[in-house]
Amino acid sequence: MIYPKFIKVNDTIGIPAPSAGAENKEKRNKILNAKKNLETYGYKIILSENILKCEKGRSASALKRADEINNMFKNKDIDMLLCATGGDFLVEILPYIDFNYIKNNPKLIAGFSDPTGILYPITTKYDIATIYGHNISPLGMEKYHKSELDFLEIIKGNIITQNSYELYEKEWTKKTTGLEYYNLTEEVYWHTLDNNKVSIKGRIIGGCLDIISELAGTKYDGIKEFNEKYHNDGIIWYFDNCELSKEETIRTLWRLSELDYFRFTTCIIFGRFGTDITTYGYDVKTCLQDSVISKLNIPIIYDTDITHRSPCMTIINGSIATINVENGKGAISFELI
Repeated sequence: MIYPKFIKVNDTIGIPAPSAGAENKEKRNKILNAKKNLETYGYKIILSENILKCEKGRSASALKRADEINNMFKNKDIDMLLCATGGDFLVEILPYIDFNYIKNNPKLIAGFSDPTGILYPITTKYDIATIYGHNISPLGMEKYHKSELDFLEIIKGNIITQNSYELYEKEWTKKTTGLEYYNLTEEVYWHTLDNNKVSIKGRIIGGCLDIISELAGTKYDGIKEFNEKYHNDGIIWYFDNCELSKEETIRTLWRLSELDYFRFTTCIIFGRFGTDITTYGYDVKTCLQDSVISKLNIPIIYDTDITHRSPCMTIINGSIATINVENGKGAISFELI
């Protein structure tokens, strides 16, 4: 696994907008304040020229969005890329991405949600570690949660242990300025499908389940080679379900199983589901019990802090992860080997 260099004070972070941009005042405020916040941490920030634009969920045309990524990788003055925000249409840029250049000139790239579309191919096809868990947007809050502070430590190369957080945001609340803190109301509790504690170590890969389901089986999916290369480590999957209903989740897991995703899997982790949609009365537990993964005879962990229901942990895709879960509390740490 190739680990691009982490960043340090005075380094430059490029902020591409490969999916949506800021389509309203609240989101523009958040991004501009995030730039200011990161500058106070000692980083130089280069914003996408399209970051404050958005039309039908896109910051610009697919070609322009891809060029932005390519140019930031080729710009020797940029040390890391941090995606602007999520959205729906990042996959449109993939035919125009210069993956060959990225393969030979890797940089640290981080993102959350729709940016799975570029993180996942970079790690599975080109054996380059990427970071999931944050776009620049939440870094625009006036007050940082520990999840943002953890992210800032990890991108500096301080490979800390992240412990499950105390509270999470069950309901999104309308923001006035975009700088407001999370609406933390519910107790965090990590569950296991068999109610047993878990202590496991393995090579971790995953991202937004909605996007992985779109990439699966395409030329941007390198999981077959990834699995073969690292099968002796044991593969740990993590899935952040943004919008899939319980029924869609069951079908998606079946499809991934048919594509041999879980051949060497030793553990699967689900974040708190982003939506609570079901036709047949499923909750998360019964959804997972009725899916093909329940037959794998491996630990299944759910309701974790890798999620669209904030806060969200930071995951180093491609690293060796150690995961411990007991009595509703969880911890994740990484080794860069």
